[in-house]
Amino acid sequence: MTVTPSADVVVLDIEGTTSEAGFILGDLYDFARPRLEEALGRESLRAARADAIAETGLPADATDTEVADALRALMATDVKSTPLKTIQGVIWAEGFAAGEITSQFFDDVPPRLRSWADQGLRIAVYSSGSVASQQPWFRHAPQGDLSTLVEAWFDTVNAGGKKDASSYATIAEALGVAPARALFLTDHPEEVAAARAAGWQTVALDRAGEPWAGAAFEGPVVHTFDEIELGR
Repeated sequence: MTVTPSADVVVLDIEGTTSEAGFILGDLYDFARPRLEEALGRESLRAARADAIAETGLPADATDTEVADALRALMATDVKSTPLKTIQGVIWAEGFAAGEITSQFFDDVPPRLRSWADQGLRIAVYSSGSVASQQPWFRHAPQGDLSTLVEAWFDTVNAGGKKDASSYATIAEALGVAPARALFLTDHPEEVAAARAAGWQTVALDRAGEPWAGAAFEGPVVHTFDEIELGR
């Protein structure tokens, strides 16, 4: 089924939408786990460390190892924790820069993004992963640097939770676009509902093998970006 939305800006989720959730929960999580203690000792991450302690209910004098163990427990159940995502983002950005890790995109995604950019459509990203991890994820794509196609980056720090309609209002305002002219692509039914409640257009990605495959979605549903003929 082909859908033909008309929008001024398309906003992308990452996990399960542009990229395999299993790659993120596997390779990237495996890279971050043993590096948490060292990261938690950095002065630049003191605020994220304090937030992690508060979120996990640890005592204020918890050791780096205790905090790291609590964060690894969150990772085991894929809890979308903002301090965890902040710390992971720093670790991953360094891994990307050093060539120790790479990103992954579904084959249908890069050609569509380049085509939309060539049409003059604006592209942004909104993910629970921190902006610090989003940018190298797109920059180090196996299909070439995709970060140059993206004009704005949003996460749960600068926009808010992805299941909250107010977050989409914040993003629309930041982009200077009317909600009705913004299109969100995501694989999560609750994110679809939140975006639509804020007046956005949505197209849900129902990709085989992904966590939300076969879910009940509001609005249009496709299986790949090839089924989206986006116009203005």
